[in-house]
Amino acid sequence: MAVLNLRPLAGGRILRGSQPFGLDAAATSGFLTEHGIQAIVDLRSELERSLVPWLVQDDNDGGGSPAAVVPSAIELIHNPLDPNAIAGSLQSVETAEDLGDLYLAWIRLRPEWVGDALRPVARGRRTLVHCSLGKDRTGVVSAIGLLAAGGTEDQVVADYAATTANLPDVLEVMAETWRLSVPSTPAEYFSPDLMILQSPEAAMRHFLARFGQEFGDVRSFLREAGLTAVEVESLRNGT
Repeated sequence: MAVLNLRPLAGGRILRGSQPFGLDAAATSGFLTEHGIQAIVDLRSELERSLVPWLVQDDNDGGGSPAAVVPSAIELIHNPLDPNAIAGSLQSVETAEDLGDLYLAWIRLRPEWVGDALRPVARGRRTLVHCSLGKDRTGVVSAIGLLAAGGTEDQVVADYAATTANLPDVLEVMAETWRLSVPSTPAEYFSPDLMILQSPEAAMRHFLARFGQEFGDVRSFLREAGLTAVEVESLRNGT
């Protein structure tokens, strides 16, 4: 299969997408080479990663991962955020505003999670950022990264909403993947009618409005999130 919901941001320094559905070792190597990827930031929980692993050697895992299929210069960075563990049940999201508030709760409680995700970009590495669907956790990191690179609010909203057209395919593949590993998973878990599985403009606009009220400008937030002044500046300049 492939990495779905895939698109570049910030002059191509960020590549956002889904998890690697159905990629064997050879396909993984080909994908990373084709896109010139120098770092992978994996935002998934341990459970998610165990169900759909990257076939990439992680030098820090004690040798338990599959054999290396890409040059060792490619970093595999595990930067997990479990939405249910950090901010309550995803099923409580009923409106676009609820979705935006959920995103805000993530970065309010763990600002360093965003800083860690964007650090390889700030250090000049072409970085693939992904979660499972490439929608929510990836959407939050992408939104802040795009703002830091000089993007406008409208550009951030348009990028977030672009996921909508890709969701039917992503949800279908996601459902198939989970049913293979967890056959008891109910079909309604992947219903496109659930707000948590949608990507409406209103959710991102609500998030950005609340972000501005609470954190001010994106540079100040990223300094709080652990990036240095030089790293924050490099996100904007691409240096």
